Amino acid sequence: MKFERLSGILLHPTSLTGPYGIGDIGLQAIQWLEFLDGAGCGLWQVLPLGPTGYGDSPYQCFSAFAGNPYLISLDLLKADHLLTDDDLANLPPFPAGQVDFGEVITWKLEMLDRAFNRFQRGATAKLKSEYAEFCAAQALWLNDFALFMAIKDAHGGEPWVTWEAALRDRKPAAIEKAAEKHETDIQRHIFRQFLFFRQWAAVRARAHELDIKIIGDIPIFVAHDSADVWAHPELFYLDKKGKPTVVAGVPPDYFSPTGQLWGNPLYRWDVHKASGYTWWVDRIRAVLGMVDIIRIDHFRGFAAYWEVPGGKPTAEIGRWVRGPGKDLFLTIRSALGDLPIIAEDLGVITPDVVELRDGLGLPGMKIFQFAFANDQTDPFLPHNYPQNCVVYTGTHDNDTALGWYKRVEEKEKDFFRRYVARSGNDVSWDMIRAVWSSVAMFGLAPLQDMLSLGNEARMNYPGNPSGNWSWRMPEGALSDSLKARIKEFNFLYLRDKEKPKTETVSEYPVPPA
Repeated sequence: MKFERLSGILLHPTSLTGPYGIGDIGLQAIQWLEFLDGAGCGLWQVLPLGPTGYGDSPYQCFSAFAGNPYLISLDLLKADHLLTDDDLANLPPFPAGQVDFGEVITWKLEMLDRAFNRFQRGATAKLKSEYAEFCAAQALWLNDFALFMAIKDAHGGEPWVTWEAALRDRKPAAIEKAAEKHETDIQRHIFRQFLFFRQWAAVRARAHELDIKIIGDIPIFVAHDSADVWAHPELFYLDKKGKPTVVAGVPPDYFSPTGQLWGNPLYRWDVHKASGYTWWVDRIRAVLGMVDIIRIDHFRGFAAYWEVPGGKPTAEIGRWVRGPGKDLFLTIRSALGDLPIIAEDLGVITPDVVELRDGLGLPGMKIFQFAFANDQTDPFLPHNYPQNCVVYTGTHDNDTALGWYKRVEEKEKDFFRRYVARSGNDVSWDMIRAVWSSVAMFGLAPLQDMLSLGNEARMNYPGNPSGNWSWRMPEGALSDSLKARIKEFNFLYLRDKEKPKTETVSEYPVPPA
């Protein structure tokens, strides 16, 4: 699919402002879209929107199809008469500027339970009708997910492989008994999904009204402790007790002498192929029901992936195994039409990955921060970009632009200053200018870089098991001056979604060189 020249900002909804300890998909999300619109940005990129589990990572979700209930707007539930002002009167002392997930989850689930109780006691006919329509439309995954979560709750949150064998192995009699026993809890989880999808649909509708496309994210692998693996064990390499026999990772390299052991179960691609890749078609269809463009994380794994034997402490011992390649994507394209996909092609990229990406016509990714450790031939330098690519100052996995600059050696700093022809006094915006002015179709930056924030605002440290994903934007960050500055860059570099053709006078002063 050919994309038009646009710009956008990477910001996960958890990072939005608001009084309830975590950003949500209510009024603040709508206001964020309106800020993007005023700035001329046509793209909003989010991280995976699924229900988070261990470590609060959006890349380790309990389902590849479900939504994250912690993102539900409580203010909108007041409008539906499912919560009252009294319910929300005694807020815990949530910290400013970050998400305390432990505090937020406990309190927010209590509020959602109150809303569920009111819904059961006396929801309007309209709301009940919408709920019934939602249940019917999402039946493919919804019932398995809700049952999985209800049983998981009953086991104190323990992974499904630790459940009694009959439930672990989904024996029909045990599943039927659990469905009866946990009926109320199952309905509770279905209700939370209904609220999430209802609110997210309103956000996406507003984005479309403003001609803003939402870029979503699909991790290639799913969490082992997920409804996906529990409900479809035949699709993964598991032993008789449900434990992975092989897991995903990345081999040792310059940055990590023991590699990266992700631990996700690996797909039995022969089984997927025999089914016509039905699960994958369903997954892509579901995500395209939520976003407009998909970034596929670890795209190289479709060409070949690093397989580590289950139980190994590191990723040092493993082997490369061929992935499904073009066959998977041609099948998806046949079922769903042209694919609005961005291939995350970072890391160890071999000719087979390039051949797969280019053979499908998919844009790859460039990270401007990566450009200054080598020389003028570095593929991450803008003069080496192809037009069919998406360029970022950095992503959620990188330090902020300013944090990067303060951390790297003087040799890299010098190369950077010479390349952008600037003094280094405004590093974040020097990077944004380089990205926006490049030939790449899409230019994106995390909001942290737009705000010129340092390492304290970093979203994720890969390899750190805790302390990630908690950054929230400061109150008042979305100022008129910031909007005008972004708008000016979008005008200058032909990235404004309105594509103005006549010269205008900037309201934002040009900074000194």
